[in-house]
Order: sequence, then C-alpha cells, then structure tokens
Amino acid sequence: MERRLAAILAADVVGYSRLMGADEAGTLTDFKAHRKALIDPKIAEHRGRIVKVMGDGLLVEFASVVEAVNCAVAIQRGMTARNAEVPDDLKITLRVGINLGDIIVEEGDIHGDGVNVAARLEALAEPGGICLSGDACRQVRGKIDEDFEDLGDQEVKNIREPVRVWRWQNDGGERSAGKLPSSESPDAGRSPVIAVLPFDNLSRDESLDDFADGLTDEIITAFSRQTGMHLLARSSTFQFKGKAVDVTEVGRKLGANYVLHGSVRKAGDRVRVTAQLVEAERGNHL
Repeated sequence: MERRLAAILAADVVGYSRLMGADEAGTLTDFKAHRKALIDPKIAEHRGRIVKVMGDGLLVEFASVVEAVNCAVAIQRGMTARNAEVPDDLKITLRVGINLGDIIVEEGDIHGDGVNVAARLEALAEPGGICLSGDACRQVRGKIDEDFEDLGDQEVKNIREPVRVWRWQNDGGERSAGKLPSSESPDAGRSPVIAVLPFDNLSRDESLDDFADGLTDEIITAFSRQTGMHLLARSSTFQFKGKAVDVTEVGRKLGANYVLHGSVRKAGDRVRVTAQLVEAERGNHL
C-alpha cells in the first residue's frame, strides 16, 4: 500500500440527473464533447492524472496544487465560453473541489480523507465555481493571480474536523438569484446564498455584546450543517456590526440572495431574541 501527498481535484456536473432525464443521449454526447475539446486537454496540460470518471464527474490527481487550481480555473472559464450560446436548461456546468492531502494509492485508484475532503468541497462549490481547502489555498497564495473568498470553517459530512474553505467564483459564471430552488426548477442545482448579519444588542447591558456575537456564530454554524444552502463566512458579514444597514444593499455587496438579521434585548432576568429572514433583492420579509 502506497501513501503520498497529492492535490486532489473532484468535479461533477450540476443538475446531471435533470439533464439526463430531459435528454439522456444529448447530455452524454455534450459532456464527452466538453471532455474531448477542453477538460481532458487542460488536465494533460497541467500534468494531472485522471484517476476515474464517475458518470457525471471526474477525480484527478496532481503533484502540484498550483497546477490543480490553474487547471480548474481554465476549465471553468472555458466552460463558460463554450456555454455562451447554449440555452440555460441545456448547459453543462461544473463545480470543483480541490484539496491537498495524504492519499492511499491502490491499483491506480486513490483513497483516504484527502479524497473525501475534495469531494465535500466540490459539493460546497457554486455552479461554475471552485472551493479549496485551507491547506490547498495556502499553497497557491501569492502564486496565482486569482481572488479567493474565505468562507470560514465548515462542518462537512463524515469528516471529523471542520474544514477551512476558500471560494473562487467564476467572473463569467452565473450566480444563484431570485427564489429558493425547487427540484422542478432549472436552477435546482444552485444553492441559495445566505448572509447572517451580527445580531444587534438593543440593551444598555454591554455584557450582551458577547452574547449577541456568540448567538450569531451559533446560527452561522447551524446553517452551515444544512445541505442545499451556502453560508457566507463570518469575516464577510461582521464588517456590518454596529452599522445601520440596507438589506438590499448588503445582499448586492455580498452576493447574497437572503439576509438574516436580528437583535437581543434584556428585560429583567430574561432575554428576548428577534430574527428576520429577508429576500435581499426585493426586501421582502419571509
């Protein structure tokens, strides 16, 4: 049994089941065409090794995290260009996760937490986007001319410790917007983006400041455990602490579809907590 450190890239097609249900033959043909013209050549160009293909996805090993990220960025931008004239309901869009970790190599396949984390990062990525682990991001910082957003520590399925996640968002890609996606919507594969603002302390008791901040952190953590949604990191939302904010402007600035904000107030020996969930684009209270 061989062990080694490697950069692992996991990618899959967003909404693959819907695409296959609508046009099975066409989806397979289109995905093969994307692989032949763009995906496989870019992987080869950046010296990656395709470990396996899983119907709607790929598992790729790289010796260098820089090469893995550059490859992923090139593929995502290339897919945007190739999809430019394709109707939205027929577009093949990828999401990618990249991790640096220890792997077990057995008969050409790779296993271990290093692979599992890459797969979980892929699930967190936006359509057309890329998510990196903290270990992977440290390797590329200052080495490639791309911007990454810190999403903070995320608890992911079947991984014991929280994973620090950094996001690259395709500047030519599409973001989820409007209403929460349903299984019947063409946007069903896109996760709503939620910003949890720091809760305001409306009492004169300054000791409630820490309570309000802790409450906000607990809500962010609780939301992050849920599937089907994307939480903005604490570092993104706490810039609004103590400020009067316009929820629509916050949503626009942070790229959030929904904003959760609230307050805490002390009355005698009791604390009252109020929270409001707002659709950012229209300012509607949900």
